[in-house]
Amino acid sequence: MNLVIVESPAKAKTINNILGRGYRVVASMGHVRDLPRKKMGVDVENNFRPTFHLRRGGHKIVERLRRAAEGVDAVYLATDLDREGEAIAWHVLQLLRLPQRVAIHRIVFHEITPSAIQAAIRRKGKLNDDLVEAQQTRRILDRLVGYSISPLLWKRITGGPKGLSAGRVQTVALRLVVDREREIEAFVPVEYWSIEALLAQQIANPIPFLAKLWKIGSQDPDLKNRDDAEAIVQALEGAIYWVEKVSKKRQSRRPWPPFITSTMQQAAAKMGWPPKLTMKIAQQLYEGVKIGDEGSAGLITYMRTDSTYVAQEAQTAAREIIAQYWGEDYLPQKPPIYKTRSKSAQEAHEAIRPTDVHRTPKNLRPCLDKKQDQLYTLIWRRFIASQMKPAVYDVTTALIPTARGERGNRLPYLFRARGRVLVFDGFLKVYEEKKEADEEEEKEKALPALTKGEGLDLLKLIPQQHWTKPPPRYTEARLIKELERRGIGRPSTFASMVDLIKRRGYVERRGKVLVPLSLGFVVCDSLVAAFPDLFDYGFTAQMEDRLDAIANGRAKRVSTLEEFWIGFSQALSRAKEEMPLAHVKMEKAEPTGEKCPKCGSDLVRRKGKYGYFLGCSDFPRCKYVKKLKSKVVGQCPQCGGELVERKGKRGKFWGCSNYPDCTYTQNPES
Repeated sequence: MNLVIVESPAKAKTINNILGRGYRVVASMGHVRDLPRKKMGVDVENNFRPTFHLRRGGHKIVERLRRAAEGVDAVYLATDLDREGEAIAWHVLQLLRLPQRVAIHRIVFHEITPSAIQAAIRRKGKLNDDLVEAQQTRRILDRLVGYSISPLLWKRITGGPKGLSAGRVQTVALRLVVDREREIEAFVPVEYWSIEALLAQQIANPIPFLAKLWKIGSQDPDLKNRDDAEAIVQALEGAIYWVEKVSKKRQSRRPWPPFITSTMQQAAAKMGWPPKLTMKIAQQLYEGVKIGDEGSAGLITYMRTDSTYVAQEAQTAAREIIAQYWGEDYLPQKPPIYKTRSKSAQEAHEAIRPTDVHRTPKNLRPCLDKKQDQLYTLIWRRFIASQMKPAVYDVTTALIPTARGERGNRLPYLFRARGRVLVFDGFLKVYEEKKEADEEEEKEKALPALTKGEGLDLLKLIPQQHWTKPPPRYTEARLIKELERRGIGRPSTFASMVDLIKRRGYVERRGKVLVPLSLGFVVCDSLVAAFPDLFDYGFTAQMEDRLDAIANGRAKRVSTLEEFWIGFSQALSRAKEEMPLAHVKMEKAEPTGEKCPKCGSDLVRRKGKYGYFLGCSDFPRCKYVKKLKSKVVGQCPQCGGELVERKGKRGKFWGCSNYPDCTYTQNPES
């Protein structure tokens, strides 16, 4: 008998369905133990030795794992193939206390399919101590920072809510949002003008087209105001226009590479999904969904990756699908290879793709819920498109000079018209991702067939006023993209990092963008002033590189922590002495016109940790609180009462209005 240990029950169910007899598959329910919640748990004086405690419910889980291990011949540690998975496997092994006769194997796989699981068992190996060291180093670093600095915030920042926190990476993510808001606040718009000419060929039923003022002599136009634009319009009064040069060239547009974690989150954001929801649904698709008579099957490869590598077998299968559905014309001569941009990406890891491309979204739709279907379709289409031929455009450029009376009396004003026509759709047949609007490209529609030397009629000149625009606020997806670009954080941390600064009340989502709140400004400014090096973008990226070096066996945990602690402890000592007091101006309470039934004072609307509530204006002497009427979202399937929106410690949920008589709850994202 063999025991296979994974993290989640869903993953256990899928693997058990694959392995069958001779194997027990059990779940550790994620991390079984961790650093203690209410104290540091790191002995700085003793080589930064961590003290690990079982998490809530951990005793029962450990007992269940030990019972499952009784009488087995081998234990297969089959947790995820990243540092967190390696650390979970290491902790489980420490707690099992297996007899020496039991063989211990570490197996990794990037997809939960019969072939991948069987191959992983054949190439079984040992735990990677370097990955465990890297994960523990990150955990200890984050604990040293968070548990040392957060108490400072509690003492030095007044007027805010309880539970302020700082984080080695969390605060840097907050700083990005705050810095961007300050850029926007400091931005001064600058006026500029452009001039376009609406022209037509001198033929019957001409098709008008636009040309833009491109050069004035040999210089680019620099029209600062209306007077500059009107002076040129007057100078062109009565001018003639003709086609001096027509050039055509063919342009190819390569498909996007298959998804990595960050690009999947960015693409899903266009559907209005927060990163946390994207990762939750991706986890479900990876761990397994019931597919008819097949039982539970993993539908996508591992969803925490920064590698664009694709296995040869997957490329071959994709080419079969492309040939079957769209024909040989859409197949490139060789499968495309995409360069992984991340320095830390492991080529043994794969991009996010379907485990079996023959499971088309249409065929799977009856087996998936709405959100699973949406994400699977997105992943399937992006992967198939990545293996197709580029799209091809014909781009035409026409240069149009001006003259007074006859062509020999040229004016210095040269116009240019550009047109673009799609001649082969290639990968766009399957997948197109809309980027932020490019005004110039949007205007590049097909030009009429222009001939060198032909005259043109001016229909009208169009001067237009413009203003320079400030940088845009970050959306959650844009923030993740910027963190990735700067080398801050890793695929496993992006979603939780962005979610955390929202939950702390440092930023809020307004529409699609993240806006820092007054609390976020005060916390960020206080921390950056007291710890300029620690919360520097470059320093945070360098620490990620150092953690990667530990994972690759090129650096050691203790020496890395010692080097960090020397500078950090000095900065911490200075901050304890010098960090000034700061006050947060929280949102003002709104009068409601109602009176407090307890003391007769006014009732006001306030914002608390879990949303808005009505409270007495004479707080803290009177602590009366009135619940706001909850938003009704449906009918309780359990008792027929109203299903209302509520907020708890873990965010929004739907619950029955007849609580506590009816305890039905539902995740609004499910």
